Amino acid sequence: MSAIGSGGFGTVFKVKHRLDDKIYAVKRLQFVDISEETKQIVLKEVNSLSKLDSDFVVKYEDSWLESNHLYIQMQFYSQSLRSVLKDKPIVFGRQPEEELNVFEYFISCEIFKELLECVEYLHSSNPPVILRNLKPENILIDNNFMSNRFIKVCDFGLATDHNNDRQTVSPFVHSVCGTFGYIAPEVLMGKQYDHKSDIYSLSIIGEELFGIDLQDRHEVMTGNEYRIDCITDTDVEREVRSAPPPSPVLLGYDLMVSIHSNSGGDSQ
Repeated sequence: MSAIGSGGFGTVFKVKHRLDDKIYAVKRLQFVDISEETKQIVLKEVNSLSKLDSDFVVKYEDSWLESNHLYIQMQFYSQSLRSVLKDKPIVFGRQPEEELNVFEYFISCEIFKELLECVEYLHSSNPPVILRNLKPENILIDNNFMSNRFIKVCDFGLATDHNNDRQTVSPFVHSVCGTFGYIAPEVLMGKQYDHKSDIYSLSIIGEELFGIDLQDRHEVMTGNEYRIDCITDTDVEREVRSAPPPSPVLLGYDLMVSIHSNSGGDSQ
């Protein structure tokens, strides 16, 4: 068992099941200084989210309490949209200052379409689930090319069950440190919010996905409380140079695009 991530929600481990030898992700949440009533609300929410069985989300396989910790067993996926964003310029041979070519644009559209479908599914659930902290790290890639889709949303648990009469916050609020750029201002300020907060996050992800210049972004809040820092071409280039080898997903798409391109050229 090894830790593969951590944050305000707790720690996520990559584990192998003793019985079936399958790999899973297990999220460990620590119950600290919360009432028994709040604990029961959280457990009820986890139970509700475990019933979401769809290609749009990472499935909750199991959950249990142990020594003041809540463990949530989920499907494991090794790659996220963050790794795809790093790999994409490499696969398509694009420099940071260059525009997307038609094939990269097509693939970016498909990725964004699937992401919109995932968010729509959660917002349409009963009760609706508002993510609040949607970001590339929480958007995972299914490498199964036999599947009809490859984008799944995770970390949607312990978010918000949205009541149509009022906007509510989960009793198990997590830290947003380090993800300011994706979170709507009203969420950061602790104000009431609704599904539109996730739309804000989608717009930021869309800018990254389609290579839109973020240097023109202005402050979204007055004063010194909050600011979205500019991302320069130098920052992007640094990320590209330090990126890992291209993901199988993008390599597969690159091959598919090449075949499509060659067949199209023969028919002209």
